[in-house]
Amino acid sequence: MLVKSTTRHIRIFSAEVQGNELVPSDKVLTLDVDPDNEFNWSEESLQKVYQQFDHLVESYSGEDLSEYNLRRMGSELEHFIRSLLQAGELTYNLNSRVLNYSMGLPKQESPETEGKWTL
Repeated sequence: MLVKSTTRHIRIFSAEVQGNELVPSDKVLTLDVDPDNEFNWSEESLQKVYQQFDHLVESYSGEDLSEYNLRRMGSELEHFIRSLLQAGELTYNLNSRVLNYSMGLPKQESPETEGKWTL
């Protein structure tokens, strides 16, 4: 049975990718990060998300494979992505089809606001 969690920037499936298809699995979780390409990702920042995902999978070891637990993991990854954005490790993709600044407005320093931005 396919169990999934979908948030704005994270999709988690209890499935394996075979070809272009998701094949349900009770042993494998598949992660889709930022499906709408809302952010500009460096390889390093993307790897941090995958490492955090691996850490969460380990921490939920022994728990039921349920939509609730996958949603909890998805929510934690959303918060992690926001922390990367706030730390300047991610930027918004201004060429994305979606420009809703879902993680907060971009920061831009000017002489009048230098050092006054906080999220």
